[in-house]
Amino acid sequence: MRLYLTGSSGFVGQWIARRVAETASPWGGVTLGADPELDILDIEGLRSALSQFAPDAVLHLAAQSNVPAAIADPRHTAQVNVMGTLNLLDAMEKVAPRARLLHVGSGDVYGIVPEAALPIVEEAPIAPRNPYAASKVAAEMFVLERARRGRLDACCARAFNHTGPGQSDQFVLPALALKVARLAASGAQHGEIVAGDLDVTRDFLDVRDVIDAYRILLARGENGAVYNVCSGEEVQLRHAAEQLAALAGVAARFERDPGLIRPAEQRRVRGSPERLRALGWERAIPFANTLRDLLADCQARVTMEL
Repeated sequence: MRLYLTGSSGFVGQWIARRVAETASPWGGVTLGADPELDILDIEGLRSALSQFAPDAVLHLAAQSNVPAAIADPRHTAQVNVMGTLNLLDAMEKVAPRARLLHVGSGDVYGIVPEAALPIVEEAPIAPRNPYAASKVAAEMFVLERARRGRLDACCARAFNHTGPGQSDQFVLPALALKVARLAASGAQHGEIVAGDLDVTRDFLDVRDVIDAYRILLARGENGAVYNVCSGEEVQLRHAAEQLAALAGVAARFERDPGLIRPAEQRRVRGSPERLRALGWERAIPFANTLRDLLADCQARVTMEL
């Protein structure tokens, strides 16, 4: 398969490139096309890149995915996430109309879901509560509209929280892991770590399981369908933070900073991966292993700081 990747320089894109380079992995037969310098808002550049590469499939990862940044500048987020997706759709229709498209959206599109409605299924109402989620809803609708009209062969992933080695500390678990690693590197046996609201739960997947889901969706996802990419399990952030501290061998006291708490935040999140499982996907990496690998990565970053 000739796979063109947007957002190749991002966290998930870099993991896909790593897997493609491993001939023994399920990605070993993939020829990857990507231009890390290509701006998703450059439609002529997109057309040229797709025309030259002639993909069998396109995986659309390029996005502005930071929620605080989206709240600060919703217009830019809409430009990248909505207009960028429209640019890709138009470019594919023109120069790669037979290529399959997997658009990566977000589980954040569901908004606040009553606890009685957990786990969240794909039929749950769409109710975005921040500009990032709103932009992802709009982009997804444009993709599904093209698929339903028969203009493109496309399906959509709604990715819940994912993490792993290499993720930016703009996201919650790497931020916590870095703070724990710095405390341990200081030589202190105990100390205070400032964080946001750790009493919420989230549904986390390891990035390596996430990209395996994307591989399966590219091969088997139904045209015009939407799939949750999630674990089906809840993790309380406080429990994850305490596990990281235990792995690092420090006794950390986690204090809440009101400035790090988002308004209108969902208290509990648990998605349903059953539609994805029906295609043959299964989670392979336990959450404890993800935390171990994430902490090791953050400890290496801290060593570089010293």
